[in-house]
Amino acid sequence: MSDTTFLDWPFFDDSHRKFAADLTAWADKEISPLAHADISTHDALDSAFREIIQKLGDAGWLKYAVPKAYGGALEKLDVRSIALARSILGYHTGLADFAMAMQGLGSGSITLFGSEELKQKYLPEVASGKRLAAFALSEPTCGSDVAAMTTSAELDGDEYVINGVKTWISNAGLANQYVLFARTGDAPGAKGLSAFVIEADNPGLTVSERIDVIAPHPLGSLTLDNCRVPASQMLGQSGEGFKVAMATLDIFRTTVGAAALGFARRAMDEAIARAKSREAFGQKIGEFQIIQSKIGDMALKIDAAALLVFRSAWVKDIQDIRVTRESSMAKLYATDSAQEVIDDAVQIWGGMGVVSGNKVEELYREIRALRIYEGTSEIQKLVIAGQAMAD
Repeated sequence: MSDTTFLDWPFFDDSHRKFAADLTAWADKEISPLAHADISTHDALDSAFREIIQKLGDAGWLKYAVPKAYGGALEKLDVRSIALARSILGYHTGLADFAMAMQGLGSGSITLFGSEELKQKYLPEVASGKRLAAFALSEPTCGSDVAAMTTSAELDGDEYVINGVKTWISNAGLANQYVLFARTGDAPGAKGLSAFVIEADNPGLTVSERIDVIAPHPLGSLTLDNCRVPASQMLGQSGEGFKVAMATLDIFRTTVGAAALGFARRAMDEAIARAKSREAFGQKIGEFQIIQSKIGDMALKIDAAALLVFRSAWVKDIQDIRVTRESSMAKLYATDSAQEVIDDAVQIWGGMGVVSGNKVEELYREIRALRIYEGTSEIQKLVIAGQAMAD
C-alpha cells in the first residue's frame, strides 16, 4: 500500500504497526504471485483457495483468528489485527481476504460460546489451517430477516435432528465444520433459534449446489435431511442462537469494512498509476483537474472509511462493549464508498478498465458482494437509525 500513515493513528500500538509491516512484506512475496491464479472452474477455484489457506496457516497468520489458549497469537480476538489483515490481504486479492475472513467468522461463535471441549476440538486446527470453517445462517427465504428461519432442530434423546436448507454459505463443500443455526423451540421469531457445530462429513448433511458469483469464491447451499447432531455440539444454550449470531457479527462486521478499505486503496493506487502514465491531448491525464478531483475524492473517502473502521475495532478491543452502531457505520460507509472509489478508478482507466483481467475490473466485481453479505447496506441504515433513536 502506498499510504500507510493511518498506522500512526492512536487506534494502534506498536504491535499493530509491526503486524501490518510484516504481513505486508509477506503478502507482497507470497500472495501477489497468486493474484492471477486460474479460478475459472470449481476445481481450480478450490485448489487456489486451499493453497492460500495453507500459506496463511504455515506462516502463522491464521493464528490471529483464534485466542492464544487454543493455538492463537493473542490472548483474545483482536479486531484491529483482523481488520488490518483483511485490508492488507484484500489489497492483493479478494480470495486471500476471504480465506482469512472465513477462518475467523466460521470459528468466532465457537470462541465466544463454545464449551471447553468444543474449543479444544476445533480452534487449534482452525488456527493452523488444517480445518476450514464456515458460518451457515442464511436460507433461501431468510437472509436479512434471521427471525424468519425455518430450518428445524428437534431434540431426540441426547441428539438433535436437523432438517432444512441453508444457502449463500461461504466455504460450502470445502469446510470441515459448519456453525449452523436452526429453530429449536416454539418461541416466536429470534427467540427460538439455537446454534450448533456440525461436522462436514455428517451423513445427514449434503452440499446440494455450488453457486457461481461475479467474484468467484467457494459458495454453495447445504441440505440437512434428518441430520443427527449430539446435543453437546450446541453453542451456548437452547434459544440463544440469535445472540450467538449477532455477537459473532458484532466482531466481524467491522472487518468487512476493512476488506472494502483494502480494495479501495488498491483501486486508488491503480488509478494514480494510470493517471501518471496515460497521455491524452498532449499531456498526462493526471494533469487534468477533473482527474485530480476524482483522486482527491478517493483519498477523502478512503480516510473517512478508515476512521470509521478502526474506530469500531478500537472500541471493541479497548472498551470491550457491543459495537452494533460503530460496526454498522463502518461496514456501511466503507463498502459504499469503496464502490464509488473503484468505479472512479475504472473510469480513469477508460476502456481498459472494463477489460477482463484488469485489476480495476476485478475490484469492480469484488466489491459488490460486500454491500450485501453480513447485513445489506439498507439493513445497516436501519440498525444505525435504531441505535440513534433509542432512549
